[in-house]
Amino acid sequence: MTDIAWIDVALASARPKALGALLRYFRDLDIAEEAFQEACLRALRTWPDKGPPRDPVAWLIFVGRNSGIDAVRRQAKTQALPDEELISDTGDAEANLAERLDGSNYRDDILRLLFICCHPDLPATQQIALALRIVSGLSVQQIARAFLVSESAMEQRITRAKARVAKAGVPFEAPGADERAERLSVVGAMVYLVFNEGYSSSDPKRDSCAFAGEAIRLARLLLHIFPAEPEIMGLLALMLLQNSRESARFDENGQIVLLEDQDRSQWNREMIDEALALLDKAIRHRQPGPYQIQAAIAALHGRAKRAEDTDWEQIELLYRTLERIQPSPVITLNRAVAISKLKGPEEALAIVEPLGEKLDSYFYYHGLRGNLLMQIGRNAEAREAFDCAIALAKSSAEAAHIRMQLDRLKADASAPDAR
Repeated sequence: MTDIAWIDVALASARPKALGALLRYFRDLDIAEEAFQEACLRALRTWPDKGPPRDPVAWLIFVGRNSGIDAVRRQAKTQALPDEELISDTGDAEANLAERLDGSNYRDDILRLLFICCHPDLPATQQIALALRIVSGLSVQQIARAFLVSESAMEQRITRAKARVAKAGVPFEAPGADERAERLSVVGAMVYLVFNEGYSSSDPKRDSCAFAGEAIRLARLLLHIFPAEPEIMGLLALMLLQNSRESARFDENGQIVLLEDQDRSQWNREMIDEALALLDKAIRHRQPGPYQIQAAIAALHGRAKRAEDTDWEQIELLYRTLERIQPSPVITLNRAVAISKLKGPEEALAIVEPLGEKLDSYFYYHGLRGNLLMQIGRNAEAREAFDCAIALAKSSAEAAHIRMQLDRLKADASAPDAR
């Protein structure tokens, strides 16, 4: 790895902790971000010649803090500044700062930074964009490409998100235990949103596909600062299990390959093994939660060497449990898939049909309903369902997959319609 490549890795790794500390110090997201960027520029200029500092995070906080103070002074802000001796660039200031980091509750800095990005006043798309920009350090151009919008539109979206956060007056004091638990739940949901933005992309060439890996990195960060939190273990395990199938989800033409048809030798066994170990550790805490249950469902798929070996009975029971603790028509739709494997398409369809009002704008509802109708010979209704699914497809790959089902119906046009 070249010196510059090593520095890029170090800066990306240090970003959440350093930026979180600068945010606590300046209490202004824009000033903290600019201060961190200035510290990164200084690192790129000095580290190649002088070598890396003993503690890159402490160095970035120290340099960024001084840079931010200078910027505030130049702008003639009225914000109170610390005594001069506390920010003097003499003596062992950097070493002292490094020592104080160990005694500070830096995990609250990181949690606060993540919590700001997933403030409840922000729509989900703005939460994701702000987290990718502030926490992950992706450029506006990268995020805009992933969301298929112009760079100026994404810049405005992020600016509006920052303005909402500033207007909301997010507190900067360290959260108490109850508030920390609440924040952690919200942060976990935001991280999973980032993951799904990447993983649910049915176009493997889209920039947003990289979001899945970034979400896994953020979950690892959360687990590092909350190592005994079973739901964070479950969240990371769930994303690893889902992402382990990435290379098998599309064929050489970019067409979707359903789970039951995937070449399981292409699944990433290292990811699966790590996820299974995390899930076992989480379960031992005896504090079941939605992420752990979803991870347990994904683990049953991961453990099955062949599609026909899948324990659908256990999967259906887990979905029933998930319905009880987190009721959702999407969860019921997923349980219907398990029912179709256990008891046939007619019983599954009986569960799916009542969901139409709530899931009428959901691509997978119409796709599953069409498939179930096709299995029992109600081809005219299946065709209508598939037409609805195509209209809701978010990518060419999704639309192509539904067209394949329609082609099957055309080829079987002579089959009787069970209506």
